[in-house]
Formats: sequence, C-alpha cells, structure tokens
Amino acid sequence: MLIIMKKSADESALDQVKEYLITKNFDIHQSTGANRIIIGVIGDTDTLDIRTIESMPGVLQVIRITKEE
Repeated sequence: MLIIMKKSADESALDQVKEYLITKNFDIHQSTGANRIIIGVIGDTDTLDIRTIESMPGVLQVIRITKEE
C-alpha cells in the first residue's frame, strides 16, 4: 500500500499517519521527495480500511497494491 501525502501536510499529520500504522503492527518506509512524501506500508494491508486512512489530515491518496494471482 502506498500513502501519498499532500504538499501542505505538516509534520504532525505525517506523524499521525505513521503512528496509526505502527500501532497496527505495520512496517513503513518513508520516501521524501521535493514535492511529496510517500509512505510505503509493508505487511498484509487487506486488514486496513482505506477510507479511514484517506480521511486522516494531510493524506492525498491511498493506493492499494494487489497481489498477482
């Protein structure tokens, strides 16, 4: 799963998203670019509700990466 943060997202919004994922026992990888921060979520993300994450402050988009069958 990828979580793309808004350009305007502040540090507290970013911390809130990361804290939420860590408390649910997911590993995360943060990539900070010139214009965006992307959080890669590592683990079985089928248990995560995309709508909950999308509603968090600072989140622009959530992309679920599906497994190939």
